[in-house]
Amino acid sequence: MTNYFEKELYINPSLADAEGLLNRYETFNIFMDIADDHAGQMGVAWRHISPRNLFWLTVKTKIVFENRPKLGDTVTLATWVEEPTKLRGDRSYEMRAGDKVLARGKTEWAVLNTETMKLIPISEVYPEGLDYSRPSACPEGFVRIKDRFSEADKYAEYTVRSTDIDIGHHMNNAKYVQALLGTFSNKELREMQPKSFDVIFRNSVYEGDVLNFYKQPGIDGGFDIRVARASDDMTALLVHME
Repeated sequence: MTNYFEKELYINPSLADAEGLLNRYETFNIFMDIADDHAGQMGVAWRHISPRNLFWLTVKTKIVFENRPKLGDTVTLATWVEEPTKLRGDRSYEMRAGDKVLARGKTEWAVLNTETMKLIPISEVYPEGLDYSRPSACPEGFVRIKDRFSEADKYAEYTVRSTDIDIGHHMNNAKYVQALLGTFSNKELREMQPKSFDVIFRNSVYEGDVLNFYKQPGIDGGFDIRVARASDDMTALLVHME
């Protein structure tokens, strides 16, 4: 089976931010959706594996923006899976204009058995005969983020809404990023111009949960953000922005 999927996408107004460019958090949505497109072609999308009581879990996501497309542009999206380890599998993404890469990303996935609440080997899900020769879109890998933040570093909070909840009945992965970016003003985002995001999903949160946001400088530049449930200080998300 061919381990590659691509399609074109028109950047319409619903995808654009205040600058008329592709919204950063929408890129997380776009890559998540094309992953499902390819998984459907492979026969391993949610609709295929849910009858087996299996569920795809997003463990980590990295997106690097080289040059965001603008409203009215048409881009090519591409995705492929990398050779998995026993319990984890990376998926690469690219967004291109012709041969020019505009954004690239990688997500680390795992498969959960919802009856036993244990991870199962990826080999039990992926079809046989996949070609893993295509190189990773993010060969630099994921940034390590230490879960060490002071209470004094809290800068924002957010209440999880009904519109944040997905089919897994918890906060959707891309909604975390939308909430995160919403803690900054457009002026702050223009000044920061973040080019890369490393997002580590630690624990699920649910409708009505209040999330506290903590921020501190990153070790090698940029800054780290910890998102924790206010009720028990459980870490839900760790993010490195640079």
